[in-house]
Order: sequence, then C-alpha cells, then structure tokens
Amino acid sequence: MELGKLKRQMTTRHLNMIAIGGSIGTGLFVASGASIATAGPGGALLAYALIGFMVYLLMQSLGEMATYLPVAGSFEEYSSRFVSPSFGFSIGWMYWFNWAITVAAELVAATIIMKFWFPEMPSYLCSGTFLAVIVVINYFSSGAFGESEFWLALIKVITVVVFIGLGLAMIFHIMSGHDAGFSNWILSDDKGNHAPFVGGFFGLVSVFLVAGFSFQGTELVAIAAGEAKNPDKSIPKAINMVFWRILLFYILAIAVIGTLIPFNDPNLLKNDETDIAYSPFTLLFDRAGIAFAASIMNAVIFTAVVSAGNSGLYSSTRMLYALAHSKKAPKIFGMTNKNGVPVYALIATTMIAMSCFLTSFIGDGGAYYWLLNNSALTGFIAWISIAWSHYNFRKAYVLQGRNLADLPYLAKWYPYAPLIALCMCLVVIVGQTIDAFIQSSNLIIFISSLFGVFMFFGIWIGHKIITKSKAVDLKTANLQRE
Repeated sequence: MELGKLKRQMTTRHLNMIAIGGSIGTGLFVASGASIATAGPGGALLAYALIGFMVYLLMQSLGEMATYLPVAGSFEEYSSRFVSPSFGFSIGWMYWFNWAITVAAELVAATIIMKFWFPEMPSYLCSGTFLAVIVVINYFSSGAFGESEFWLALIKVITVVVFIGLGLAMIFHIMSGHDAGFSNWILSDDKGNHAPFVGGFFGLVSVFLVAGFSFQGTELVAIAAGEAKNPDKSIPKAINMVFWRILLFYILAIAVIGTLIPFNDPNLLKNDETDIAYSPFTLLFDRAGIAFAASIMNAVIFTAVVSAGNSGLYSSTRMLYALAHSKKAPKIFGMTNKNGVPVYALIATTMIAMSCFLTSFIGDGGAYYWLLNNSALTGFIAWISIAWSHYNFRKAYVLQGRNLADLPYLAKWYPYAPLIALCMCLVVIVGQTIDAFIQSSNLIIFISSLFGVFMFFGIWIGHKIITKSKAVDLKTANLQRE
C-alpha cells in the first residue's frame, strides 16, 4: 500500500440514494410519533419543516463548494481553507469521532432488532455479524459502498412512499372502512392540551431539537464527492433533489401520522426506539389490515440501521483519510489499496467503534451512553462549519477577482442562506444547552452532558495555541482545484 488517491466510482444514482438514505432512519420511523405527542400535529409539522428548510440551505452551500472542490473529508478541507487551520483540525477529528461512535450505536440497535426474530441468539454474535457485513462492504471499493447504499435506501424509500399513499387513501376515505378525516387536528384532551399545537413554544423547541438530529446524515453526499464520477454534474443533481425528498419523506409523513393518529394516543407516548410495535408506521399498517405489520417494519428499521452503520463507517474512514493527507493525522491512514480504499483508516475506525460498543457491557453501560450523548451535537457543529465555510468561500472567490459564472454550481440566496442556516444551528445548540441546564441537578452533570461541545472548543483552541495558526486571509485563501 502507498499514500494514494481515492477512486471515483460513484455514479449520480449512488449519490442520490446516499443523500436520501442519510436522512431516513429511526428518527422518522419511530421517534416521529413521540414528536407529535410532544408538540401536536401542527407543532411537529412546523418543527420538521423549519429544520428541512435549514438543511436545504446547508445543502445549497455544500453543493457549491463540493462541486468546485470534490474532495474526501470535505468539511475539514473547507474549514481549513476558508476559516482557519485550527478550526478545520477540530472539525475533522470531531466529525470522525462522532461517526465512529454512531457505528457503535448501530451495533447496539442491530442487536436489539435481530433479537425480535432470534431472541435466543447471543448479543456478541448479532453485533459481530452486523459489523462484519459493513466492514466487508467498505473494504472492497467505494462502488460497492455506493451500490449497497442504493439498495438499502431504496427499501426505505419504498416503505415511506407506500406509507404516505396508504395514509392519504385512509384520510380521503378511498379505503373502505377507514373514516379518518381531519378531526385529530382540532382534538383536545382532558389535560387542557389542544391540537394542532401542543405544549406551546417549549413543545415546538423540543421537537425542533429532535428534528435536527433526525436530519443529520444528509451531508454525507459531500463526503462521497471525493469518489464521485463527474462531480460537476452528479453532485448538483443530488443536491437539487434534497428539498423535494425532505418535503416528501418527512413533511408528508408527519402530516399523515398527525392526521390519522391522535396526539394523545398512548402508543405515541411510548418513545422507545427499541420497540417496533410503537412505531407510527407499524400502527398505521396494522390498522390498515396489513398482516405482519410489526415484522415488516422491523425489517425496514433493520435496513435503516444497517444503512446508518454502513454510512457511518464509510464517512469516518474517509475523514480520517483526509486528515492524514492534510498532515493532521498519521501518514499511514492516508494509504490506500489497489481499489482506492484507505484500509488502515478503515481498521482504526472499526477498532474505535468496537471499543465504544464494548463499553455498553461495562457496568450499567453508563460510559457508552455518555459517549453517545456527547457526540450528538457534533453534527450541528459540522453544519455550522458548512455555512461558515461557504460564506467565506464565496467572499474569497469574489475578492480574488474570479467570475461567479465560472462556478460549476451556484448556491441560491447568498449571503442570506448560509447566515440563516448558521443562526438556526446555533439556536439548536443553545436550546440543547438550556435544556441540559434545566434537566441537570448539578454543575458536573451539566458539563458532562455538553462535554462534546467543550471538547470541540478545547481541540480548536489547543491546536491554535500550539501551532499559532491564524484565521485565513480571504484575499489569499487557497482556491486551487485538485
């Protein structure tokens, strides 16, 4: 092996499904029910619509940079070039760590879901099988990863489309025997809550945070840009479809659930992502008379878990590879095999994920859940880096006398779009901080619940002190294409 380059083997078809598959998971299939119970059908719909709009703005920013500079580990590269080397260093390492932890989380989820069918199977065998599958997929080539994600995402897409079609048929009385209507949008309960908005402002903010976590993963298309065929054409096509996917798969699905299932349905209040029986998708399929609804949804959610673990291993491996190439990580992680796969980065990431997974068996699993909770906000920090980098990228491009018409893809509504997206991400982080403060019984618990944020700033400031790096001068920022 040698310090080499990745191979461009992903087609537009792959990138489209990577973008869509990254945002469809247990956040939609299971947690959406609890969101409606918390904020009502109107509150949940508004929260998901606002976050969807924010993601659309971010994808516009990402599309402009990713088509101009289609590189692996894009967030780290853009942050280093257009904000500061220290900011890029911190973004790169935190994003790698976040997805390595996510792989560990999916190992736990896969074990629980497999026990739905095989209750006597040992946990280590379930998790081991799952890990082996995603490692093998990632080992062969980026094309193998792209192909696997295409089919995994397709299963999720078909499920959501069928769900929405079935739900609309029930709402508009097309299916005989199902007189639904829109009464759940004006429902009141015995506690004084009134639809469509339940819980007032705080209910909306609470779901706003959950919706933000649900949408994380849409940025994976930029990580894959470094291995995309014809990135000037394939990336814009994937980016431009994001808005319509969000509209179809989240907004319509939330609207259907809120219309067909009352916000005070006791099943929605059981926010247990390990129990498929309480997924609103399962409830609706069951009420529509579809046999084996729980088994069907268990299979679909297992598909979502495999996809999330697969994507997590891929993105974290490519980020570590990019860090090595920018001399922010040991050189060995930048080495690739004949298929263009950074195998040593893959091995290192797998070992970290497995180590984090094993902590779930230590004591009561507190160490594992602490790691998982503290990695959650890293996705929002990565989104902030996208907005900030794009704002500076466009300014640098103009300051250096370049013509905007020469950009392969031009994002809409600059400079307002990246600034709005950045502010919305900050609102989520501040809201999470306030919630942690309210929920914490002492200062130590408060600090530990936000350790991921403190860790990010610690790495950023520490690198800046050691290297004495400064903010990038936009007049001389590196706009060289590879």
